[in-house]
Amino acid sequence: MTTKASTTKKRSRAKSTVKKEVNGKKSSVVQIQNLQLVKIKPDPEQPRKTFNEDALQQLSESIEKHGVLQPITVRQLNGHYVIVMGERRYRASKLAGKKTVPCIVRTYEDNDVLEVQIIENLQRQDVEPTEEAEAIAYLSEKYAPTEIAKRLGRTDNFIRQRLKLAGLIDGFKQFVRKGEMTISLGVGVALFEPEEQQMMLETMGEDFNAHQINRMIKDQTYDLEKASFDVADEKLVPKVGSCVECPFNAANQGNLFGEGKMVCTKAACFETKKGKSLLKLIEKSKKENKLLIPEIRQYWADDERNQLVIAQLEKHGLKVYLLDDVEIIENPIEPTIEAIKKEYQHYDYSEDELKAEFEEAMQNFNKALEKFNSAKENGFIDGIVFHPDTYQHKKIFVKILEKSKSDSLAYSEPVANRKMADCTPEEQIIKISKREIRKKQIENNRQFEEVVKMIRETKYIDTKKTLSTDEMVAFSISLFENNVDCMSQQKYFSKFLGDTSKMTKVEMVENFKKKFKKEIFHKLIRYMLTKQVHFGESNHVNNLTNASFYIAMQGYYKSKIAGIEKEYAEKRSKREGRLKERITVLEKKIEELND
Repeated sequence: MTTKASTTKKRSRAKSTVKKEVNGKKSSVVQIQNLQLVKIKPDPEQPRKTFNEDALQQLSESIEKHGVLQPITVRQLNGHYVIVMGERRYRASKLAGKKTVPCIVRTYEDNDVLEVQIIENLQRQDVEPTEEAEAIAYLSEKYAPTEIAKRLGRTDNFIRQRLKLAGLIDGFKQFVRKGEMTISLGVGVALFEPEEQQMMLETMGEDFNAHQINRMIKDQTYDLEKASFDVADEKLVPKVGSCVECPFNAANQGNLFGEGKMVCTKAACFETKKGKSLLKLIEKSKKENKLLIPEIRQYWADDERNQLVIAQLEKHGLKVYLLDDVEIIENPIEPTIEAIKKEYQHYDYSEDELKAEFEEAMQNFNKALEKFNSAKENGFIDGIVFHPDTYQHKKIFVKILEKSKSDSLAYSEPVANRKMADCTPEEQIIKISKREIRKKQIENNRQFEEVVKMIRETKYIDTKKTLSTDEMVAFSISLFENNVDCMSQQKYFSKFLGDTSKMTKVEMVENFKKKFKKEIFHKLIRYMLTKQVHFGESNHVNNLTNASFYIAMQGYYKSKIAGIEKEYAEKRSKREGRLKERITVLEKKIEELND
């Protein structure tokens, strides 16, 4: 027989009440009920989709030992209870073998439920970034980014970045979820339209390649601070207006590239404005009677992009002079001690040595300034020089170099010093072949720099694998040809040597030995390998150190290096095809002349 007292006791176990206080005043009573797990269901519309299995297991063990310390929130729906907040505790309780779980039953409108779930999930510390982005995008339909930031205790910029990340296509989102793709890189890709993202994804292939994606972003974004046109000009292309207010300016989408950094993500619009700026520059040079010089050397004149620039100048009635045809005097920049310190920051220079460098720089500046001020007296005229890719330009003084007056004298000059138009078909073939050799050399330099940059962006230096034979060979050759600079000695060796001011040389060696480990040795070697390579006129086919490094890296980044090599090979193949056609035409001319 059940007594009244025992019945009351059972009820108290099943249901308890908690009075909430708001601003010091008691509010409505919140009832906590122990509901059976079989009557509770997860919400299929719950925005949280991922749960860490290890963390879930740990929580279940805690619940098994101490019980559920914080009740979950549910609502009644069609004869059962649906979880609003606390699905993780619900799952852990099931794992712990519990039959009931403490719950708070509330009434919500359908639209309010999702908003409450989203805000509750976003206030956790371990939210998966793409889920977080999608949730914030949902809230943005109702609230401004600033309001969302206040509700979640986040910065405005964080919210804007997550809103941009929400625009990432599913093909890339999977790489973010796996941790292969950083959030910042994901945001960079999300700057582009879905169709452009899909092209990037297909170009990359199945395996994620951060270096390749970074290159594609760089190729399709433009630094507005280096634009050849006034970014605030609303009339340059009236339909799109000013870049300052443009939604495709990354500065208006949060500080995606740094505080206030203006980067254009609409390639077609940027190219249109850039093209308009060249037309304005041509008009300016004609109106002010200033010689307009493209920064193009003779051996790059046949490059496809340079040919387009030359054709544009000729189309508007300008005679084209390249850098080889003229002498230029630029307005020199006055040196500052701050600029000297920055230039020599990697050298262990005293204040007196820096002062001496500054004085020498000032002497050179004064000579250059004197030459600039007397330019017109020496036959120079006003001119403008511009870069053929960016169209950025500056004022200069320019003088056209004198040519030989007789044809016979002109043809007696070395072939390398003559323009293509002044050469016979046979000589043109010789010049084309020599230029191609030079272009390959330059391309090899660029390719090698790209490979080294890619490797420096990876965690190669921290690799714990034993050094390969190729790496040891490369290191030995590097030792043979190079020395470690002073800054690197301080950065990578001083922590092993200790406070050298209080030690003898023998003590320094002993201290180094005491702190030294094999993995440290490997790390130092790998650091030196990445730093001792040479750029400029040296690359992996004409420099011993670079060649040995390039071979050693094949053991780590064979597929990535192959990808870079493939891109350059394809460009080279297309160019060689065009050159072959041109040489064929010249050979026919030679045959016609010989007939």
